[in-house]
Amino acid sequence: MKADMEHWASRLAALAAEAKVPGASLAFWHDGQVHKCAAGVLNTATSAPVLTDSLFQIGSITKVWTATQLMLLSEQGRTTLDTPVIDVLPEFRLGDQQAAAAITLRNLLTHTSGIDGDLFLDTGRGDDCLRRYVAACADAEQTFPVGDSHSYCNSGFVIAGRVIEQLTATTWDQALRDQICAPLGLTHTWTLPEDVLRFAAAVGHDEHGAVAPQWGLPRSVGPAGLICATAADVVTFGRAHLTPGALLADPAAMRQAQVDLPNPYAGGRQWGIGWSLDEWDGRQVVSHTGDTIGQHAALWALPEVGTVIAVLVNGGDSVAFQHHLVSELLQELHQLRVPAPLGPPAEPVEVDVDAFTGVYERAGSQIHVTSRDGRLCLRTEPTGILVGLAQPRTLDLTAVDATTFVGRTDGDSMWDAVVFENRPDGRSYLHYSGRATPKIS
Repeated sequence: MKADMEHWASRLAALAAEAKVPGASLAFWHDGQVHKCAAGVLNTATSAPVLTDSLFQIGSITKVWTATQLMLLSEQGRTTLDTPVIDVLPEFRLGDQQAAAAITLRNLLTHTSGIDGDLFLDTGRGDDCLRRYVAACADAEQTFPVGDSHSYCNSGFVIAGRVIEQLTATTWDQALRDQICAPLGLTHTWTLPEDVLRFAAAVGHDEHGAVAPQWGLPRSVGPAGLICATAADVVTFGRAHLTPGALLADPAAMRQAQVDLPNPYAGGRQWGIGWSLDEWDGRQVVSHTGDTIGQHAALWALPEVGTVIAVLVNGGDSVAFQHHLVSELLQELHQLRVPAPLGPPAEPVEVDVDAFTGVYERAGSQIHVTSRDGRLCLRTEPTGILVGLAQPRTLDLTAVDATTFVGRTDGDSMWDAVVFENRPDGRSYLHYSGRATPKIS
């Protein structure tokens, strides 16, 4: 079906208003062309309008770009996904040096390294910032043994970025331009603020619509989440993953399942190389989302129908907004039904919750799980550099089955899924927000 862009511009504006999203940009590839529209403002303090060529922070979608860079180097024979990191970075150290010696590039790109990896450390603006970040990981602990499970790991992608620097003899930022931006003709994709400032760029906003206290993350976490781009550039990148030879000889290799996710209710059932993998209405969907300080991005690609969609926003109830928008869009274009997120069951489920209470902790977050009257309550507290940037959250949990719960904060329309895991060896984990958080007490 041909896209009616007057209709989609109207729906983008209406859905953004309902979700209190200050500004949004939509682009999608369908029927042989890129369609794009925009709505709202880049900054509530200035009322500068969002244009289709405005740049937003795409956050962790950057990880797919970093994974693509390593896949390109692998196709060129300069490394392999099963090369140990220490073979490229002999100086690589962790708190558990046996783990450091065992971690491969594949472990980094599939979040199976086990590194406790939400270290948002500012190591300066110099070209040596990734080298210094990797050196600072020498005390990082293991959440689980290498390859034993899946836990979203920002640090792993910074380490991957440093591998790229070593193999290309340049900075990660320059390698990104050389390997991806230049070949695809991307003129509105940048990583450093001095480059972004040459364009109309969004700022993040808090839940009340106020401008966020900080514009961006430090350069040292670049390979994990520092790209700024237009929605159209993100779509062009996504299309390259459906087109052999556009970048990679075999982009489908990145869409092959590598690990099942312990919490399959939060955006995907499996993980590939850099991509989250799912199935909607019988069709494969590869995707990634990205959160920065008050900005949120989402990229979906459907290989079987060739459609690629990118939605970039700078605040508001972003998750609900993006879900409603992509649901309407795919229903209109392909009569494809996007599954609703997991919610409470129709009938209450009785669960003995006492085994799940306690304190769970990982880098950047401490989670307290308490019970009252047979119900669980989860409260997250940011720690370290995230204090003041990430907000505490409290979820009253409702059981879906013996180990799966859902909850949402006041004002949110979407439910979050939480999965508890008690292992036979005595280890216990809480799987939430893509992370495996070990129980410490």
